[in-house]
Amino acid sequence: MSAAASGRAGSRYWIVLSIMLAGFGLLAVRAFYLQIIEANYLQDQSNATHLRIIEDDSHRGMILDRNGEPLAISTPVESVWANPDELAQARGSWPALARLLGISLAGLAQAVRRNAGGHFMYIERQIAPQTAKRVMGLHIPGVALQREFRRYYPAGPVTGQLIGFTNVDDVGQDVIELAYNYWLRAIPGKERVLQDRYGNIVQPVESISLPVPGKNLTLSIDRRIQFLVYRALKAAVGTYHAHAASAVVLDVRTGEVLAVVNVPSFNPNNRNGLRSSLVRDRAVTDVFEPGSTLKPFTIAAALETGRYQPNTLINTSPGSVRVGGYTIRDDEDSGIISVAQIIEKSSNVGASKIALSLDPRTMWDMFRLVGFGAPTGVGLPGEASGFVRPFQQWVPSEQATMSFGYGISVTVMQLAQAYGGLANDGVMMPLTILRRDQPVAGRRIMSATMAQEMRAMLELVVSSGGTAPGAAVANYQVAGKTGTAHKVGAGGYEPNGYIASFAGFVPASDPRLAMVIMVNAPGGGEYYGGEVAAPVFNRVMTGALRLLNIPPDNLPHPQQWVAQAPAPGATGGFVRIGPQDSASGAGGRL
Repeated sequence: MSAAASGRAGSRYWIVLSIMLAGFGLLAVRAFYLQIIEANYLQDQSNATHLRIIEDDSHRGMILDRNGEPLAISTPVESVWANPDELAQARGSWPALARLLGISLAGLAQAVRRNAGGHFMYIERQIAPQTAKRVMGLHIPGVALQREFRRYYPAGPVTGQLIGFTNVDDVGQDVIELAYNYWLRAIPGKERVLQDRYGNIVQPVESISLPVPGKNLTLSIDRRIQFLVYRALKAAVGTYHAHAASAVVLDVRTGEVLAVVNVPSFNPNNRNGLRSSLVRDRAVTDVFEPGSTLKPFTIAAALETGRYQPNTLINTSPGSVRVGGYTIRDDEDSGIISVAQIIEKSSNVGASKIALSLDPRTMWDMFRLVGFGAPTGVGLPGEASGFVRPFQQWVPSEQATMSFGYGISVTVMQLAQAYGGLANDGVMMPLTILRRDQPVAGRRIMSATMAQEMRAMLELVVSSGGTAPGAAVANYQVAGKTGTAHKVGAGGYEPNGYIASFAGFVPASDPRLAMVIMVNAPGGGEYYGGEVAAPVFNRVMTGALRLLNIPPDNLPHPQQWVAQAPAPGATGGFVRIGPQDSASGAGGRL
């Protein structure tokens, strides 16, 4: 090789070497710049893209019946979310994603535009696990899953209006779920995680706060009795073509509510097309005029004065009485009957005459004492107070009609509490929807002797001569009272619209359970409380007494009280007769 050629080769060597060294130098400078000078900025950008703080959800507390059976539980589900900016760059995958989730393509596009610039958006909440698996199988950048919990109600419509429901964020929206949301709700934890470009968690980085699960809530409700009541009410509404019905069952000794049922109901597991009218718990929110189920409290007020006894005679002839321009009637002329028979035959005339002999304050005090006109405090939201006019405003016709349940409004829950006081030897217990593990003090509304006298009179109602033989339960003594009242409409009382009701308790010799049934607007020609509501009591209590292992009274035939014709110069007499005899006289069927 010549000297010239050798020189040119050497020059090229140094040129190439210089270029390579310059390149390495530039790379070193760039690496220094990125790793030292811009390190914090780049780390922040990387974290913003792949490091996320997610909520670590925990489950809402269960709602249980008194025996530990679940009435509301939370089950894990998956929700689909996305980084809107990353999803915007994968437009070609949108149609498949929309079809899989059953959403519109236009709606998905609008959601992406609306959330542009953000880092999180829900696409679909609470989907089935198999659907979630298929979504992740699409491998769409920015789309990921988030574990959530969905509320499930095992009893469905049987407890729909009692338990209520939660929204998609597991927040209580009505009744128990709303009233005790503070107790049931879970507090989510927070966790920092590293995610890949598809939103999958690569690894957890740190726990910021731990999740706190909701606390379980144990109700006083017995799910078995709740089902018995629901089935019987639904059958009654169907049989008599009624608009609706409500019922409450109480433990008279503890004040615990064992069942609260309204028909028609709704299924909280499927709320498509749900109407607001189906959601409210009508047993505590709706008021009605109780009709003759109020008579026992009018009679109790009269007995309290000492002027009346169960065998005091009242002349109800000729089966009607005129008061202040209004005529009050019985179905038949019962003649001279005792106070006890006024209850047995449900004589409006007899109750009115007794009421008009009392000071208005006496009746008003009794009504208020048993809880009418004030909420029971049972612990259910939206409870109505009912209405009792101040006694100073009463006129004679109002006092007379109030004696048999017109001009006063109550809820099913209030009436059940009042009858619970009659059953519990005159001690009315505070009501609760939560299970009571410790005894509480009640409030005395009448003497034990008077309560026992009232119970004996109410037994006659369920006898063959009373207005509610259909409420009788085999081998048990039953005490109760029927009610039939005209409904109040926009123009006053509806001539063909009725409220049929029955209130009672069992076993009458040592009461344990009280129940009130109200059937709204029964049709088909049968509308009396003894025909429509009393058989519901029979069906429910026949099962409930067996479930709770409450022994029979062993006195299956209640004695009856009837009036004897007065001897000359005497005021009349009163005797008790057995089932082989018969009571005479008839009264109103209200």
